[in-house]
Amino acid sequence: MELRNLRVLVEVVRQGGFTEAARVLFSTQSTVSKAIRALEDELGVVLLHRGSRTVGLTAAGAIVLRHSQKMLGLRDDMLTEIAELRGVQRGTLRLGLPRIGSDALFAPIFARFCALYPGIDIELREAGSARLRELLQSGELDLAGLLLPVPDAFATQELACEPLVALLPNGHALTERRELAVTDLAEMPLVLFDTGFVLHAMITQAFRARHIQPKVAARTSQLGFMLELVAAGVGVAFLPRMIARLHARAGVAQVPLVAPGLEWRMALAWRRDAYLSHAARAWLQTALTP
Repeated sequence: MELRNLRVLVEVVRQGGFTEAARVLFSTQSTVSKAIRALEDELGVVLLHRGSRTVGLTAAGAIVLRHSQKMLGLRDDMLTEIAELRGVQRGTLRLGLPRIGSDALFAPIFARFCALYPGIDIELREAGSARLRELLQSGELDLAGLLLPVPDAFATQELACEPLVALLPNGHALTERRELAVTDLAEMPLVLFDTGFVLHAMITQAFRARHIQPKVAARTSQLGFMLELVAAGVGVAFLPRMIARLHARAGVAQVPLVAPGLEWRMALAWRRDAYLSHAARAWLQTALTP
């Protein structure tokens, strides 16, 4: 079985189509199609539903995708470990960090790491937690900053546990309160991060757990845009305390949110069965050093 065909399958599913996968793989659509067909012929099953615009996994395809990600990750681990054994490791850390909160939590770690290990190159990927999990599982990242909890396939080291604050426009009646509960915001429209962010799921689940249907006014991946919407009175937003303090803005009030279990728990994560390179171990040590 050709590993490159497995890589093609992973990218076709990830990118949502043959054309998009070909672009990422620096290949042609016909080459990508041939690779998928060769894999289907070898296994004797259909892996993908081919639609006019999108592709979807068959039941067999889902099984093959899951194992393909594991096999490709193991291959990368093997090559890294052999390179270090031979002493030709140039020192590269494949690091994934969240788009939200990295300035408050990871920037100081990043600076210390660069000072301590100037010879190690950092290949940085920035994305929401859901996307970072996928990249970590497929072996494309050594470490990633993920919100807890995470699947059992990952080992973790927690770095921060922060309560949330509600962001409201100045002058709103609720800004006079010392603290707020989720139920106090039942009638408020919400300004949330996109669905690719774990914080989105955390907030909506907290509302539904209290039998409140969340009224989402806007979704965004941009923190600055979120703050502007709050200041304009579009709705209430939520941020971890340390991030809210760093991004305090005139016209936006911050009120502590009292919600047991609703906390921003950020951790460094890696595949439990993965080989951690010298660079990855060095980052972990740096992150855990006060």
